[in-house]
Amino acid sequence: MPEETIYQKPDTAVQTPLSSPTSGVSFFSRHSKIFKIGALLFIILTIIFSLLTFVFPKSNKTETSQVTLTYWGLSEDENVMKSIISDFEKENPKIKINYIKQDPEDYIEKLNVRVPNGNGPDVFRFHNTWYPMLSGILLPLPKETIERKEFENSFYDVSQKDLIKNGAIYGIPLGIDTLALYINPKIFDDASQEQGGIIAVPTTWKEFIEASENLTKRNEEGKIQIGGTAIGTFDNVTNAPDIISLLFVQNGVDFSNFQNSKAKIVDALRFYTNFALNENNVWDGTMESSLASFAQGKLAMYFGYSWDYFTIKNLNPDIDFKIVSVPQLVSDKNINIASYFAEGVSLKSKHQKESLLFMKFLARAETQEKLYQEASKTRLFGEPYSNKNLADKLKDTPYFIFVDQAKTAISSPFSDGTFDNGPNDKINNYLKDSINTILSGTSEESAADALIQGYLKATAEYGLETPETEN
Repeated sequence: MPEETIYQKPDTAVQTPLSSPTSGVSFFSRHSKIFKIGALLFIILTIIFSLLTFVFPKSNKTETSQVTLTYWGLSEDENVMKSIISDFEKENPKIKINYIKQDPEDYIEKLNVRVPNGNGPDVFRFHNTWYPMLSGILLPLPKETIERKEFENSFYDVSQKDLIKNGAIYGIPLGIDTLALYINPKIFDDASQEQGGIIAVPTTWKEFIEASENLTKRNEEGKIQIGGTAIGTFDNVTNAPDIISLLFVQNGVDFSNFQNSKAKIVDALRFYTNFALNENNVWDGTMESSLASFAQGKLAMYFGYSWDYFTIKNLNPDIDFKIVSVPQLVSDKNINIASYFAEGVSLKSKHQKESLLFMKFLARAETQEKLYQEASKTRLFGEPYSNKNLADKLKDTPYFIFVDQAKTAISSPFSDGTFDNGPNDKINNYLKDSINTILSGTSEESAADALIQGYLKATAEYGLETPETEN
């Protein structure tokens, strides 16, 4: 065969199609593209599978899972709270509320220990004077929960001063309460008949002094059988810190500048103790507690809050009494004392969004109305409305006085019955010592000095802010 025949490629080889398996370059080029497309499809399918299998189910689970909020209360039983809680849960089916009524004796200690440790409540009740002790665990309420304007339009000035700090709102009050004067009409009528003149219900302290002396009845030995009023001592006077607070604020004592109010403090302490010290004393330390004495019909006038109503009726269901405004120094300028509780959110709550949603629900006027109605099913009446727009709903009831006085009320760090084991109890003990030393013969000036020093010590220890602090 000729040499050129052996080594020369035939002309037809040049015309071999690109797809021909005899072309090595075309074959790998084609399958390389197919491999890349297949690999890309595999990656896409893997991503889709992963999303469907792992990501989307978790996301869906978050959306559908329930959150349980722990809510610590104090005064109200679970059967009272369950109705409004049920209403909230119906509106928010993914949120459940676990309400637990706490023992007041060690309540604030439990809050301050358990909340920082992360095992405390999400929502909890606190007294209006407790903000200084709880400021480190209270969550400020954002405007989505309640606007400041809405808060101001809904709640009394005293709540605005107590619960708005540095421009932030820290609590929603579900009730309001003020110190009022309980009177026994029978004692008034009997004394009026015996003395041949009408003894009117006093509206000023001058009238109060005269009425309390005329209402006091003694036996042959001169011992008080019926007290005109329970003022002057401390240990057997229920709400003694609040009564003295009333005298302080009406006399112009400034709790935020207590040390510079000595003269006014002295006047108030002297006025208070004179009811037990002067020769026409209307009360003394040998009598039963003022609450028990009033319930037994042995006291003409008693200073108390709305919750005292139930205790009096429990002690003596048949007793008849009326509730009127406390006396004033000047008849046309009212100043009253408030003591109440509010609900707050824990700064350490793992469910702040849901807790704030619950607070928004609690702030509604209709929620307060429902709560009052539910409480009235188990006792004579519910907590007096903290929402000032609801006050008129109590107008024709004996309990209207508590909300009526709230319009001109101030809160005081001297507040009885809070069981805080903190500044309230400490400064109340200093107040107690000042009253007892005066009754033992110490001058009012010396007693006031000791009270001021004790007050400053306690407030410094707890960083106490007062009702007059600027918002």
